[in-house]
Amino acid sequence: MLRSLALAGVCVMLAGFAFSHPVPSLSLSERLAAPGGTSPLVPTERIDALLARVPHHQGRVSGADGVALHWMSFDPGDYRMDYRYLGKGERFPEFSLQASAPTTHGQPARGTVILLHGWMMDGGSLLPWALELAQQGYRTVALDLRNHGRSGHAPSGYGTREADDVVAALKALKAEGQIEGPVHLLGVSYGAATAIFAARELGPQLRSVVAMESFDNAGQAIRTMVPHMLSKPAERWSDYVALPLARWQYGGKGLDQAIAAADRKLGLDLDRVDVGQALAQVPACVLLVHGRQDEHIPVAQGRALAAAAPRAHYLEVEGEDHLTLPMRLDRLSGVVNDWFADAGEHGHCPTPQPLG
Repeated sequence: MLRSLALAGVCVMLAGFAFSHPVPSLSLSERLAAPGGTSPLVPTERIDALLARVPHHQGRVSGADGVALHWMSFDPGDYRMDYRYLGKGERFPEFSLQASAPTTHGQPARGTVILLHGWMMDGGSLLPWALELAQQGYRTVALDLRNHGRSGHAPSGYGTREADDVVAALKALKAEGQIEGPVHLLGVSYGAATAIFAARELGPQLRSVVAMESFDNAGQAIRTMVPHMLSKPAERWSDYVALPLARWQYGGKGLDQAIAAADRKLGLDLDRVDVGQALAQVPACVLLVHGRQDEHIPVAQGRALAAAAPRAHYLEVEGEDHLTLPMRLDRLSGVVNDWFADAGEHGHCPTPQPLG
């Protein structure tokens, strides 16, 4: 059973910054340039225990710039998956997940779904979606992005350089026989932005995309999320010291200075990482999903993405925030399954039904 696994990658840009991460010595600019570890919300031991019971393939391929990328795939089949969303606990939403070896073997895949995780998460954090879609007949491949999980380290690109990795990984995985049928992307948060940039590069090689809670512009996302995180009340004794210090240091011009320092480290202008501009150039069908109560990446950014690309479809989910939305397989699996089944057929992009 897996519990307390926040699929969203808590705080897309800041998860684990200083007061909530075991490496407090890293500055905000260093944290923005590279995650510096895996979120403690990822229950690695329990994921590994479940994977020991569920057949899968894994390996490494080379991404852009030669960075090593770890992947994990699941064949289509009935994994007897039991997933339950348990609601919000004391601090974070919780769910339970159980699965076992599939009861069917060797069935042809309806297609392949590449899954892309959030900041400070890894491919294992999307295990519920990987198994859900495998049960629907897809081969699913969960990729660890650069600087995450078991993949190698290279300059972060806030979706741009990671998209080049996805393109390279897809080519290598095809050569290894891991790709079957039409290809789809499912990304969450940082992985959603990556999926959109990758979709632009892949062009007609891709059938469709589901992008959950993507930011519209990297610099703007940092400027909205950091103040939101710093407004949180202290939860541990150490927070009573760290929080006021961080609020003083990164209030006002301090945040702009941290972003500028991250720009220099990355050789990248974060204010020019424009996901909406990329989305407008994607030929594949794209479904954008955003929680109306999202305060980490406010819903206004999801709406801005939708406005930038009239061909994309936008689904706004009442009652869900940045942490809960990707965990709501009970609400979203039907929408996602229908989307992948119907999107791209004869150039048609279906209109998803609003959720109640």
